[in-house]
Amino acid sequence: MNDLMTRRFGLLIAYIVPGFVMLLGVASLAEPVWGWLVGVGSVGPSFGAVLYVAVGSVAAGMTASVLRWAFLDTLHEATGLHRPSLDESRLADRLVAYDYLVEQHYRYYQFYGNTLVALILAFAMWRLSNHADAAPVGWPECVLTIITFVFAAGSRDALRKYYAGGELLLGKVSHRRRRRMTNGKHHSAATSPAPKAATPKSGMARRVLSKAGAASSAGKPQSK
Repeated sequence: MNDLMTRRFGLLIAYIVPGFVMLLGVASLAEPVWGWLVGVGSVGPSFGAVLYVAVGSVAAGMTASVLRWAFLDTLHEATGLHRPSLDESRLADRLVAYDYLVEQHYRYYQFYGNTLVALILAFAMWRLSNHADAAPVGWPECVLTIITFVFAAGSRDALRKYYAGGELLLGKVSHRRRRRMTNGKHHSAATSPAPKAATPKSGMARRVLSKAGAASSAGKPQSK
């Protein structure tokens, strides 16, 4: 049950929350979308409008995710945060621990990155709408700039921990070619393993290795 709740929470912050932020920006330009959010008159949102908002948030969140992949992932890669080529032959035996890495680090990277993209787009749409006429240029842009730096730094930290945990868990392989994937899983053309590094003593290392040990122990048959 806890794993299921963790997975649902991860998907919520990775896609639905950023999508809802972008939907707010769309609502400032499109009256029908504004009607989905606040309803018509004093009645409030209808059941159908709630469904529209849910579906629209997922679609907008996926759109923000692919834009994050195209721009923010490229920026991190260009500034020295390289994704290691992992030995995916070990993934089947350590899938539980790898899922732990995804939920504890990569989902937060998606939240910071996707929300950053959604905020920038929503702000641009709000500036183009009539709702921004009463807000002079200045303070809103300063606030957006601060949020941009904070979310960009948070995304880099979460992605760095995800990469480090994946390298610790699966090990590296000598690589010739890599392709960045929109879902964070990068395929490598290499197969030969590199020399194993010494096991770090960090808290993250202990948690990841304990997850891997629990997963491998659960897969072994019990002796009679």
